[in-house]
Order: sequence, then C-alpha cells, then structure tokens
Amino acid sequence: MSPLRLLVHVEGQTEENFVNEVLGPHLIIHGYASVSARIVGNARSRDRRGGIRRWDAVCKDIVRHLRQDRTCIATTMVDYYALPASGPGAWPGRADAAKHATSSQRAEAVEAALLEDIVRKMGRGFDARRLEPFVTMHEYESLLFSDCHALATCLGDDDLTLRLDVMRSAFATPEDINDSPVTAPSKRIEALVPRYEKPFHGILAILDIGLDKVRTECPHFNRWVQRLESRVTQTS
Repeated sequence: MSPLRLLVHVEGQTEENFVNEVLGPHLIIHGYASVSARIVGNARSRDRRGGIRRWDAVCKDIVRHLRQDRTCIATTMVDYYALPASGPGAWPGRADAAKHATSSQRAEAVEAALLEDIVRKMGRGFDARRLEPFVTMHEYESLLFSDCHALATCLGDDDLTLRLDVMRSAFATPEDINDSPVTAPSKRIEALVPRYEKPFHGILAILDIGLDKVRTECPHFNRWVQRLESRVTQTS
C-alpha cells in the first residue's frame, strides 16, 4: 500500500503553523509520506466571537476533500472553546458535551459526533478509518501551559513563570484549564501579557516546549498523536 498522506483541517494560522512545523515533521519520521494543513470554512462564515467557523462550512470542506482525494486520510485540530453550541452553525455534540464530567470526555463526545455526521454525509461505502476528528481542550493555548518557564521566556518575561505555574497547578492537566471568556487559557495569558499574539508567540512557545513535553502533560492530545502514529502500522 502507498505511504499515508494526512491532511489536517485546522481553524487558523497558528494551528496551520503547528502542523507544518511540529506535528508534520514528527509524523513523517513515523512513516507518513506527507502531512499538510488546510484552514477550513469560508472566512465570511466565521463566528463573531473568534476564529471558529460554522459547522456547515467546515463540514463541507472536509467532505469535499474526502471525496476528491480517496487515498488521503483526514483529521481536525480545532478549539473546543467557543465552538458554536446552538443556532444554524452549531457543531455536532457541542451542546451536550458539558454534561460529561471530564475534559477528555467532553472532547471525545464532540469528536464522536463530528465523525458520525461526516460518515452520514459521505454515504454508504465510506471507510470511517479515513477520518480522525480531534478537538483541542480547551484551546490551543492550553498546550503552552505544558512548560510554564518556556512559555514565560517566549513571552519575553521569565518572571512570569511563577504566575503561570500557579495557574497551571490549579488543574490536573493543562487541558483542564477552563473555558469561560475570562479564564480560558488564552485569556489568562492575555491578562498577563496584553501584547500576546497567538500566531507569533503560540508557535515560538510550542517549538521551545517541544512535542514530547506537550504529549507528557496533555493526555487527550497525546492519544490523538498516538492514533495518528498507529495508522502507519495499521496500513503497512
């Protein structure tokens, strides 16, 4: 069988950079022929609260890709925080996810609902193994709390390490840092560093922290990477 090619449907430039500079090179070492990122959805359908697109626009992109390229597998990398839970742009599973006790359970509920919806739209004969939805809990910035000293350094102020550590230590994992408009990971960083710029600081910090450290600290994220790694052995 031909080497696997992976397309990661992402919500923004920071995630695109993460795939191209961090995740992609790692997976290629593990046997993928190529790993690329694509920002999904029509920019005009973006929710006013941020970069999250309406599900109908995102779903259309994913389905189109899966139908056009039948030899590629796909995944997603989108933030759980601020995913539309109601209205015409609501994401499957998002409204009911809050009833689950843990962050990972909430993410998995949304991921399962996304898979179910796309499989239904793809129709009979679609191999569901070609799709591996992933939802970041609660948002990309949670991954940066995997190493607070590295994050503080990238923000230009080592003295922030202690304050970031206090935030991090209040939760079992960085992925448990909650998602209100005040206490979401990005909001906590912005409160300390108003000049925080996700596309710039977000990729610098993750490069300094390293994928291994993020995987150690963020179990839901790690399971996603493990599933992607395992696809190579499953198809070889």
